[in-house]
Amino acid sequence: MPLRLKIWGCRGSVPTPGPDTVTYGGNTSCVEVLLDDEAALVLDAGTGIRALGLDLVGRGIRQIHLFLTHLHLDHLEGLRFFAPLWDPDVTVDVWGPRSPVLSLRERILRGFSPPLFPIDFRDVPARVTFHDLPAEPWRTNGVSLSSDLVLHPGPTVGFRLEAGVLSVAYLPDHEPALAGIQGRSPDWVSGGALAAGADVLLHDAQYLDEEYGSRIGWGHSSVDDAVAYRRAVGAERLVLFHHEPERSDHGLELLEDRARELSGSDGPAPELAREGMLIEVA
Repeated sequence: MPLRLKIWGCRGSVPTPGPDTVTYGGNTSCVEVLLDDEAALVLDAGTGIRALGLDLVGRGIRQIHLFLTHLHLDHLEGLRFFAPLWDPDVTVDVWGPRSPVLSLRERILRGFSPPLFPIDFRDVPARVTFHDLPAEPWRTNGVSLSSDLVLHPGPTVGFRLEAGVLSVAYLPDHEPALAGIQGRSPDWVSGGALAAGADVLLHDAQYLDEEYGSRIGWGHSSVDDAVAYRRAVGAERLVLFHHEPERSDHGLELLEDRARELSGSDGPAPELAREGMLIEVA
């Protein structure tokens, strides 16, 4: 069985609709793992989840598993406009990183109350349950999902998806350079256990190298570090993710050129994530 994903949003930090972002999209992080089933598996709830929700309603999906890498708004702000939440026949299980301070439910519900939102969460008709991410891999329909903490401000995880021998690593917000990349084995690199040998690696590449110096510690990677990270963990195909909100389509293509120059003939050429992109690992 192939492992298939669809990107509904890949912009970073803040949504950027407009004529300069038409090709790669302006919606923030949301990726669907396509299942041959009546259930849906979704990674992150940025603004891209709004269009996904309408699509799920049209497909008659009634069971949704939503996995959040972290709770920064660009990965959560679309949830309030996720159409299945407003259907009493839908069940939504929301999974997110554990916090020592508040439960996942308490943290998310801050955004479902006045003055931030006119409707209280108690009035949401769907059956919604919140879970801390499990320590062991979670499985459904032949797909296994595991998580681990990665370097990014606040409790943040990355995900690894497996179907048989096929694997995809999803690390949309990640700054592995803080702990070092070059000359380290995967088990000594942030997120290395998730990304090691992955067939496809979706990885943060928000900055050009000349921009990164003034943004160290912000939680995001330069394109140079994204390429170095792919090489360090032995991943096959690199998909550049979490695009800088100020970056136009043309600017992104220049960043892609830089990634391909750095990669040389070392594996498939890196490519830009874009809204509507289908990724199939077979």
